[in-house]
Amino acid sequence: MIERNIYNRIEYYLKKFPIVALLGVRQCGKTTLLREKFSDYTYVSLEEPDIRDFAENDGRGFLLTYNKKCILDEVQRAPKLFSYLQSHVDKNEIVGQYILSGSHNFLLMQSISQSLAGRVALLTLTPFSYKELLNTNEDINDIDNIMQKGFYPAIYSRNINASEYFPSYFQTYIERDVRLLQNIISVNDFIKFVKVLATRSSQILNYTDLANACNISVLTVKSWLSILIQSYIVYELPPYYNNFSKRLIKSPKIYFYDTGLICNLLNINNKEQLISSDYYGAIFETMVVSEFLKSCYENVKVPNMYYWRDTNQNEIDLITEDESGIKVYEIKASKTADRKYLKKMIKFSEFSKIPKENITCIYNGEQNLYGENGNFINFKTMFS
Repeated sequence: MIERNIYNRIEYYLKKFPIVALLGVRQCGKTTLLREKFSDYTYVSLEEPDIRDFAENDGRGFLLTYNKKCILDEVQRAPKLFSYLQSHVDKNEIVGQYILSGSHNFLLMQSISQSLAGRVALLTLTPFSYKELLNTNEDINDIDNIMQKGFYPAIYSRNINASEYFPSYFQTYIERDVRLLQNIISVNDFIKFVKVLATRSSQILNYTDLANACNISVLTVKSWLSILIQSYIVYELPPYYNNFSKRLIKSPKIYFYDTGLICNLLNINNKEQLISSDYYGAIFETMVVSEFLKSCYENVKVPNMYYWRDTNQNEIDLITEDESGIKVYEIKASKTADRKYLKKMIKFSEFSKIPKENITCIYNGEQNLYGENGNFINFKTMFS
């Protein structure tokens, strides 16, 4: 099994909370991680009808049977069990008693928020990060190849071609997640919507534009987008608000979590197609933002990540904010460190009073360059 960076965090929170819940996109490796790394826990899948019936109709008896150190997988399929879980862990006062997981994040979170608030630590597992790929036999120096393949574990552990994996994955996602959350009359319209959205990754979200492109209503766009966000397919990067300008763009930018899925939706089936694609820069930017997100989730931190743009089209691709301060990033797929890439960030730093050492261009070149007016860091160094 390829080591997952979040493992130590799960162990830590099992010593602090009676319940740890592991969320994340379908097929990102949740079950594999829990079964292999927590073998001292009894594994119980509520996907099995008889087990699910037991949990739903005799919650008290179910928890007496599986009293401690249990992994309850697909637990969202037995919503009545959560009320019994609340009183059970309150009575026992045992830390690390249960690990919960499931494929339907919205349903799982809904049950947790209703019954288990304050009793559960919430962690999110994503597909592999670039750093985790260091533990594979993959040629991690070929960034374009990795970008086209994406980061889903099955592609690496089973040696499956991305063009074979993603169509099946996406169909399963629609059948088992989307239709469960919402009664979508036309699946073809939803598929078209996701494919159009893939062309907009790293762009500012425009509901009306999406609605017109897909021939659906703005209300439908918002509803379907909500499903994709809840199931960790896409992420909204909010704008950065401060008194830097009164004329700011206030819509979020949209990013897919996985570049392999974008490539498949855009019929990009190898790295040569990717390199020559009009979407190459947008997909590279998507990968960079996704790596920042993965780092936040691995360290159980709120992703304080933003972009900034004013009405004069001055834009900062990414702003992060943590205990070390505010950092600004330009993201370029170019292999050349061109100083003009720093100009917007230098100007931004002057009126926002951000130190110039916090200015970085993340690019696809080989060298790392450091200067008084900002730095160039290659992708591999940034996320290794």
